[in-house]
Amino acid sequence: MLRFIILVACICLFIFSWPTIDKKLEKTEYHETIDLIESKVKNFDIKPIVNKFQHILNNLGIEKNEQLQKQPKSEEKRNEKVSLKTPTSHMFSIHNIELGDSKKNVEKQVGIARRASMNEYGTKWFAYHENYHYFFMAMYDENHRVTGLYSNQNLLTSTNGIKIGVSKKSVRSKLGDPLSGIRKGFIMYQFQKNSEYDVFLIDNMYVTIFYDKYSDNTVTAIQLISKNVEQQKKDYYTKANQKLEEGFEYQLFDLTNASRVNHQLPILSWDQHVKITAQNHSKDMAEHQFFDHTNLKGQSPFDRMNQDNISFLLAGENIAYGQLSSIFAHEGLMNSLGHRKNILLKGYKYLGIGVAFNEDSQPFYTQDFYAK
Repeated sequence: MLRFIILVACICLFIFSWPTIDKKLEKTEYHETIDLIESKVKNFDIKPIVNKFQHILNNLGIEKNEQLQKQPKSEEKRNEKVSLKTPTSHMFSIHNIELGDSKKNVEKQVGIARRASMNEYGTKWFAYHENYHYFFMAMYDENHRVTGLYSNQNLLTSTNGIKIGVSKKSVRSKLGDPLSGIRKGFIMYQFQKNSEYDVFLIDNMYVTIFYDKYSDNTVTAIQLISKNVEQQKKDYYTKANQKLEEGFEYQLFDLTNASRVNHQLPILSWDQHVKITAQNHSKDMAEHQFFDHTNLKGQSPFDRMNQDNISFLLAGENIAYGQLSSIFAHEGLMNSLGHRKNILLKGYKYLGIGVAFNEDSQPFYTQDFYAK
């Protein structure tokens, strides 16, 4: 009975406090006004009130609801610098995690994944981050051991000094010549010479190091894949399926936001409406064998968005084709100036991504950005 009385008192206190809260909300730009050059939105932060109220409820024995459980950690925690250590079992680690580590230990260190989505290896990438800070992805085998890692943020440590920001020349001086290709079945797939990434086979893992040509060809990201996992992937392109399509879409979305955080930009919100526009364009390109922003009907990205009743003041589109995963697609887009500008444009607020495969299971990627 006492708990019930306290609960009623708390609710009454919240209700009578609402006019004060409401006045504060009225002073904010609650309905966003988009400036095409720069958007500065000031939102009243009600988290302290919610957290305080939830604390009272917890004291009464009432558990948090599912939505509150999914809230990101606080800014204070996010801004703490990760203490990176030299790896002990392998040449490379990401966020102090190495191939072979258990999922239990990973999540003890960084918490549960924000998302799990299908990848080209027939397993899932688990994305870990704090509002896209400290972003990395991990995949696991049937024994819940790490078999793959990726990050495009400053979480890389190594036994030889290779880290984010070091030069391509330095990498090759430490690791030697990269692989010229990779065999899948009876076919040898050759890597492009003077590529924007290098692939090495080290410690029974394939190490792919990506370079940023707009930052003097310095290391911008790394992918680590167990040799066994890579060899089990028999074809260069994974057979198309809906789960993989969705996985590539979500992975490309997360990679985009992680890159925006790297450049001190606000993250984008997923927009399901424009995602359909992007999806339809990818399908159109895959089915009719063309690759262009303008479709065979002569419609531009802006025409397609207008046709789908999407209101915008600012919009842009990125397309990519043939990359074997969203990781390779994203790194390629970041090394193409026009696409890079779209990814890093401050004024955008929303992003929808659509992926489709052609008859050869080659993916087409479309990113539609906009602000309204």
